[in-house]
Amino acid sequence: MAKKEILSPLPGTFYRRPAPDQPPYKSEGDPVAVGDVVGLVEVMKSFNEVKSEVEGKLVRFLVENEDAVMAGQPLAELEG
Repeated sequence: MAKKEILSPLPGTFYRRPAPDQPPYKSEGDPVAVGDVVGLVEVMKSFNEVKSEVEGKLVRFLVENEDAVMAGQPLAELEG
């Protein structure tokens, strides 16, 4: 199966959850459709949704929660 990546739309801090007391948007093994939110990137107190532009099964996240990321950096890997 082909591997696909979800990329960070901008530089900032990546979050897998909408809030610290909430469950993650997606976990490994979850199906992902085009337009699904997989996380947030925070830039100067502004939170931007990271939406998938591809579909497939989430194989793994390539960055940890609260990691600093750059624009275009792969955040997650999908297959399918």
